[in-house]
Parts: sequence; C-alpha cells; structure tokens
Amino acid sequence: MRPNSSATVAIRPVIPHRTPSGLWWGLLGVAAFSFTVPFTKVAVAGLSPLFIGSGRAVVAAVFAASALALARQRLPRGVQWARLAVVAAGVVIGFPLLTSFALTSTPASHGAVVIALLPAATATAAVLRGRERPRVAFWMITGVGALAAIAFASMQSGGFGQLHSTDLLLLGAVVAAAIGYAEGGLLARELGAWQTVSWALVLASPLMGFLTVLSLAQQPPSATPAQWASFAYLGLVSMFLGFFAWYRGLAIGPMAQVSQIQLIQPVLSICWAALLLGEALTWTTIIGGLAVILCAGAAVRVRLRPADVPAADRHTLPAADPNATKSLQPAKD
Repeated sequence: MRPNSSATVAIRPVIPHRTPSGLWWGLLGVAAFSFTVPFTKVAVAGLSPLFIGSGRAVVAAVFAASALALARQRLPRGVQWARLAVVAAGVVIGFPLLTSFALTSTPASHGAVVIALLPAATATAAVLRGRERPRVAFWMITGVGALAAIAFASMQSGGFGQLHSTDLLLLGAVVAAAIGYAEGGLLARELGAWQTVSWALVLASPLMGFLTVLSLAQQPPSATPAQWASFAYLGLVSMFLGFFAWYRGLAIGPMAQVSQIQLIQPVLSICWAALLLGEALTWTTIIGGLAVILCAGAAVRVRLRPADVPAADRHTLPAADPNATKSLQPAKD
C-alpha cells in the first residue's frame, strides 16, 4: 500500500442518486406498469393465471439472459445473490402470480383499489431498508395521497365491502412488490438498473419455467390474438423493460419520494381499463384522478432530511483518499 493511500476504499455507485432525473425515470416506469392490470385482465380471459404469472417471467428471462450475455456482465458476488433472491421473490414471483390469480374473479378497477396502496408500502420498505428519513410532513402527504387514491379507485369499483380472498391476494402482491422495489432500488446502485432486474429474472427462471410447464400440462393455452398480445406486453414490458426505468429512478432516488409517483398508476390503469375493457369513465374519475396527481406532486416535493447516516456513525466513517477510489461499474469479461 502506498504511503499516501488510505486503507479504506471509497466506492462510487453505478448510478448516482438524489438528482431530479430520478423522478422522470420513475414516471416512465409507472407509465409502463399502468397497463399491467388491464392487460392481465384481458389475458386471464383466455389463459390460465398460473401460465400468465409464470410464463411472462420466462419470456422476460430469455431477454434478460440475452442482454446479460451480449453485454458480458460480471456475475453478482456474495450477498448480492441473496438480495437478488429477495427482488425475484417480490417482483418476479410474488406480484405477477398473486395479481394474475386475483384478477380472474375481480374487475381491473377493483385491483387498482388495492394496488393504490403500493406507494405507501414502498416508501415504508424504503425507509426501513434504505435508512431514508422522511419528515413528518412527508408521511402526512403520503397518507393523504394513499387515501385519495383508494377513495378514487373505490368510487369505480364500489369499494372493498367485505374482505374477500381476492383482496388478500392483492394485498399480498402489494407487500411483495414493495419489498422487491425497495431492495431492487438499493441493489441497482451497485449492479445497475437493468442488470438488477435481469439477474433477478435469471435467478427465478428455473422455478418459473417449471411452473410454466406445469400450467401447460394442466390447461393448454387457447387464446385470441388480443389475449396473446396482452401476454406479450406483460412479459416484455411489465416484467422487463419497465423495470429498466423504474429501478433506475429508485436507484437515483430518494426512494421514498420516487415511490410516490406510483399514486398516478391507479389513475392511468383505470383510464386504460375504460379504453380497453369498456369500463365507465366519468367526471368523477377525472376529478378524482386530478386529486391523486396533485397529492403525488406534493409528496415528491417534500425534501428528505439531508443526513441519512446517524450522527454517531458519521464520526466513525474513515476519510477516503481520492487516489484510492474505485468504481463498481459493471465489468466486462
């Protein structure tokens, strides 16, 4: 070790965080995801929910493996595999399967009621996992925004009523996605946005491939071109390309703020459901949608406290020598 070097190596993240562009990347991801519920509802009319939930992951895994091979990405290391397993369990396995089964017996608009809880759930997971510390005002606006989103979607679906099994499936999907989003957003700072979702898809591919074959044996697919087109969107965009933008936005962060852009997702989903499925779009929908968007805008404007590291830890952090700085850019073989 050189005399002027430091024993501690400063690590520069793959994706710089805390810049305004994180919100725009998050918005692009939400726009892609907003078609997921309506297209899943279209697909389950001709395909089994097990085939949709697992098959879309297999389609995405093929593209992911190809992209990783062409870019000659280095394999994740050590604990990164365990963290990728958390991402895969949440967004590759849990959310697709649970929503696919739920939407076989509930309208797309009712699905949007429960999924409207996802921003608050993601913010909570981000705070717990990423040590982000929003102000009280942030949580107040988050709560108002979540209530506005739920009230808006409830007006379209008639409300929750009694808690049915489909609601439990959707709530489980929200929890799974929130954990996967938060962990994926942190991991994307180390591996890169598209690399994170790609490795998660590859990691889950053996299980999802088995479930796909099982679903084909139980119920051979028989679908219309529109239903197959919906399935293709779920596999290529909802399961793969949409995460490029979404995880990049979360990685740039702050995650607790970027996650609130999802408040717009139920508004967009119900609009697409009106166009694709013929569900009613009234002035109440328009006014409620504007209210949700305003809440989302207010939430993302609330600034986090500048220090995410506890004061006690700051004194123990060693100073890094610029000459010893190394990059964690994804390496090529």
